[in-house]
Amino acid sequence: MSLPRSSSNTFLRLCILSALGVCTLNATAATTDSTAANNELPETELDEVVVTATRTPTKVNNTIAQTRVVDSEELKRYQGQTVLEAINHQPGFSIKQDGSIGQSSNFYIRGYDSKRVLILIDGVRYGSMSNGQPALGLLPADQIDRIEIIYGASGSSIYGSDAMGGVIQVFTKGNNVEQTNFSVTAGIGSNNQYTYGAAAQLASETGAQLSLAASHNQTDGISAIKYQTGNNKDEDGYESDNFSINASVPLGDNINVGATGLFSKSTTEFDDYNNVPGAEIDQENGAISAFSEYDKDNLTLRLTAGGSLDKLDNKVGDEFETTQKQANLLSIYRLPTGQLQAGAEWLKQEVDINDNTPSNGNDSYKINDRTIKSGFLGYQLNKEAYDLQANVRLDDNSQFDSETTYSLGYAAKLAPSLRLGTSFATGYRAPSLNDLYIESAYYVPNENLEVEKSKNLEVFIESNSDLQTTRLTGFYSRVKNLISNEYDPSTFKYQATNIDQAELSGYSLTSDWQISNVLFGSQYTYTNAEELSGANKGKQLVYRPEHTGLIYVGYQASDFDVRAEAKYAGKVYNSADNSTFIDDYTLFNISGSYYVNPNLTLTSRVENLTNEDYTTNEDFGTRYNQDGTSYFTSLTYNWF
Repeated sequence: MSLPRSSSNTFLRLCILSALGVCTLNATAATTDSTAANNELPETELDEVVVTATRTPTKVNNTIAQTRVVDSEELKRYQGQTVLEAINHQPGFSIKQDGSIGQSSNFYIRGYDSKRVLILIDGVRYGSMSNGQPALGLLPADQIDRIEIIYGASGSSIYGSDAMGGVIQVFTKGNNVEQTNFSVTAGIGSNNQYTYGAAAQLASETGAQLSLAASHNQTDGISAIKYQTGNNKDEDGYESDNFSINASVPLGDNINVGATGLFSKSTTEFDDYNNVPGAEIDQENGAISAFSEYDKDNLTLRLTAGGSLDKLDNKVGDEFETTQKQANLLSIYRLPTGQLQAGAEWLKQEVDINDNTPSNGNDSYKINDRTIKSGFLGYQLNKEAYDLQANVRLDDNSQFDSETTYSLGYAAKLAPSLRLGTSFATGYRAPSLNDLYIESAYYVPNENLEVEKSKNLEVFIESNSDLQTTRLTGFYSRVKNLISNEYDPSTFKYQATNIDQAELSGYSLTSDWQISNVLFGSQYTYTNAEELSGANKGKQLVYRPEHTGLIYVGYQASDFDVRAEAKYAGKVYNSADNSTFIDDYTLFNISGSYYVNPNLTLTSRVENLTNEDYTTNEDFGTRYNQDGTSYFTSLTYNWF
């Protein structure tokens, strides 16, 4: 069901109206707090702690960058799905996908695509150095403990390249084991989907923790491309085997060592342009790390080493393998006022290619690796009346000149439950090795590419109380040398080029409420992603919707919970000159859990209740399918 412009405006008004209640209800919160306490009403968790925004544990209501946490309770709604589905329900996100689960995908946030959002798995960089995109659609949600999302470019001065649009950190299951337990899960869904898995979490009296988990996910899928004939008319299935480990052991009172790992091995069928039968891609994705931490008095030292893998073997094309090896040392010194953070990082990125299609010409990289050496310094101060954060980072890239990024943020508490803040940050992104050096049947290299650079400003006002959390954030980014893949119809090849300048601006409104057993809220993001020069000056960048939003309502009881939502994605242009576009759409979903007894839980969801016929990707006359009404149900049994 596509919404006309009038319906889109109605959706925006509903989002705003649900947040405006803060002005009146928050004004009376002080007088109702004692009554709420006497009635033992559930309270919104305001003391949730994140580490991604500052590299150190910080309460969410002390962070300056817009922060969103997808915790273990919320991840239960995405059993049988991936990290991509989980983040797609967060404020400002939209996706572009070549079909359903397992297919090639991209996501967008605040006008930035996934190449410009840094992905970390337990602190280790994850992504492809060939196409530059992280394959979040291959990381299983059931192996994840939580996801932290930091919006905006403040992460650039903390983590370096690729964080202009934000940072998403995935933490493996078992990150904080409180007691020994075992669980098994089995689920079934539409398109002949079935999953099963098991997990064990062990905790000792000495503080040692171990978590092991494994799962299998399989589905017949749907036909990826609409209007197909011959071999491509069949369904395109997906199958994956997934594993995770998380362990930590205290060595005395001040030293802790540990290791984490997340791995997924998958096979995805797809519709080949040459109508080849049995076209499929085998992929291996994940990350592993080990750490040692010393914590005593005012000093914390943490040494981490690890690596990530993104391997893709196209059975009717080439094979690519990306490895990223990383080591970093972080020191935190707690001063009488605030804390100082300093550290150093070493990163080596490498991509290898096996040319399985020599008849189309030689596919190779002129240069296939690079090394980045970095140093960073930060200061953080959280007081009752205000919060302050400042960071600076220097990256020495073996292929480019050194880059310095910095950020400064400040938030003042106007009242016990009201903050007003602003931040400024610079960011950059180095071109991928594909952009620079690949020569293939489809791409022409461009060694003259320049590094993308951005200047970013944010302003926000935020309200927190026992009943709600509401935040209005305005953002503005000016990007220089934005890289875009341009298609040359005369050669039938792509080449990465720099767009002189682009402007990414807008605002985001989020509001989450809990009153007694009822939860409800809304989120809306407006984004203007505009080219400022060249032939398409004044045009919107492709696949960036101006409007995205979500409204939800839920109910929690002692033996069940249920949630209904409507998610809206606005019209997107799919051509650089904005001559063609893809219609907007709204999806209605419902999910819930029934706690049969303390050990057994039934979880179900139904998505796209109205059987909306929509697409997130249509290009060169090819329209990719998305699933219609679908369902998934699972049973989980726990032993404590």
